[in-house]
Amino acid sequence: MRKSYLSAALLAAAFAGPALAQSNPNAEQLINQLKPSGALSATTRGIKPITPGETPAPAMQASPAAMPAMTAPAAPQAMPTAPSANLIVNFASGSADLTPSAKATLDQLGQALTSQQLTAFNFKIVGHTDTTGTADANQALSEQRADAVKSYLQSKFGVAGSRLQASGVGEADLAVQTPPNTPERRNRRVEIINIGQ
Repeated sequence: MRKSYLSAALLAAAFAGPALAQSNPNAEQLINQLKPSGALSATTRGIKPITPGETPAPAMQASPAAMPAMTAPAAPQAMPTAPSANLIVNFASGSADLTPSAKATLDQLGQALTSQQLTAFNFKIVGHTDTTGTADANQALSEQRADAVKSYLQSKFGVAGSRLQASGVGEADLAVQTPPNTPERRNRRVEIINIGQ
């Protein structure tokens, strides 16, 4: 009886282990994270451009009898967020050189960006750092890391430079809050944001 409980516990741990480990998404998962949903891809955030000479449609008027005596103001609608993905790109601390594991991660991203589902879209690559070092040095390093990712995607996958914008935010937007001068791998990441066509 005890042996069967032990076997069941080991089996559960074996299946739970990979789910708990943090890993980067594969190409198919990246496509799903970065492609706009049907509603977002066809809208312009609620603004319809009017061509010269076109008369805007009149606003609907409700009769006073149809309106309730006291109406609460409508809650503001949250703006849809752009599809994005966070990748842990392994850079050595203080470096913008791509490691072999970083290249393996970016190979998945390159496959996603060159897929039929994403070739029509442009992307922003945002570099991040941990809190090790000064804020100014981290800002420069995050920009170098974003540039390194952009260069890799251009050279290996032929992604047009016009489709990619590289920028860095240094330690300003930490994924994991840490005190100053704390090396944290999860903060040394690259964020990919779909910025439309």
